[in-house]
Amino acid sequence: MSSETHRAIHAVWSIESARVIATLSRIVRDVGLAEELAQDALLAALEQWPEQGIPDNPAAWLTATAKHRALNTLRRGKMLQRKHEDLGYELGALQEPERLIAQLEAAMDDEVGDDLLRLIFTSCHPVLGTEARVALTLRLLGGLTTDEIARAFLVPEPTIAQRIVRAKRTLAEKQVPYEVPRGEELSARLASVLEVVYLVFNEGYSASAGDDCMRPALMDEALRLGRVLAGLAPEEPEVHGLVALMELNASRASARTNAAGEPVLLLDQDRGRWDQLSIRRGLAALSHAEGLGQPPGPYVLQAAITACHARARTPEQTDFQRIAALYGELSAMLRSPVVELNRAVAVAMADGPAAGLALLEPLLAEPALRSYHLLPSARAELLERLGRFSEARDEFERAAGMTQNVRQRERLLARSRACGAS
Repeated sequence: MSSETHRAIHAVWSIESARVIATLSRIVRDVGLAEELAQDALLAALEQWPEQGIPDNPAAWLTATAKHRALNTLRRGKMLQRKHEDLGYELGALQEPERLIAQLEAAMDDEVGDDLLRLIFTSCHPVLGTEARVALTLRLLGGLTTDEIARAFLVPEPTIAQRIVRAKRTLAEKQVPYEVPRGEELSARLASVLEVVYLVFNEGYSASAGDDCMRPALMDEALRLGRVLAGLAPEEPEVHGLVALMELNASRASARTNAAGEPVLLLDQDRGRWDQLSIRRGLAALSHAEGLGQPPGPYVLQAAITACHARARTPEQTDFQRIAALYGELSAMLRSPVVELNRAVAVAMADGPAAGLALLEPLLAEPALRSYHLLPSARAELLERLGRFSEARDEFERAAGMTQNVRQRERLLARSRACGAS
């Protein structure tokens, strides 16, 4: 196979695999089996396309091939018992194999516009643990291999593979319906979906471990998932709020490190390097979310905070009073110690380091922040601004001992040494 054909197949698969799996999941009602059938179609493409040429509509070819593989599997009787169990409640009684196959053949021809949305809600179902949701979502919707996911999160590949296998098994055992939830359940389930997408983005935006500050591939994947979700759920303000938040944060990516790969703090960044197209997209998504006429949720509020930075041409022009007020709203909504930490930093910028330190001190007793390196790091910043260099030095050093990211550790130790010299 030529490298050009191989790249073409890989490109088509990375773009269309989620839709192929989503369509198959609607038909066979089993995410694991749907992925197996989709992989069979990919193998068929690898075998046939080099000889026959790439089809005019490669995505349609993959989907059609996978559907026929599913039907052949049905006819061989490998799925009949499973389908009897799944469909028996709806049909009122077990049916003869021929009639059941006919019903599934008809389902194959249905044009259902929200297959992808169903797959998103299934892979992010709360019945799965957070790590399993993230791994399964990147596998099914991102088209990433287990090796790629493992490298992105610096986890052994067998660990990721086990998470994905267990996640599929759990979905099957719990008989999680392949559907978009309705009514009140939609909001709760949507929160789970958005949480997964944002976790993926955050790991890319600020790597928790390893040698690099960022993992751009994860940021790009989260943004892609967010944009897909926004297109599928156009009336949900929190979806657009999350897209806005990710776009605005991603706009600063190229300015967040210097030539040596060392992290650069927000207020020290060269704003000329911020991506203005991402900023415009983010502000447009935020405007859309706010224009839907619903009270702002957590992602809309966080996007509004980030927009304050994006609109400021210089650090001095940043509206920190508004940022502090928005963090106050967010803190009242979430009751999160991490949000309260961010509020303390914002208040310090708006009203001075002493005011921020007063809000931050009670968080030292918060169990959830016991190993959170940003707490001693923020405290060190405020102590340094107050001229309490000895205390700041110790806090920077303590923060450095908590982080697993090499670049962050080096920066914190350098700050500690600078305070010692002061």
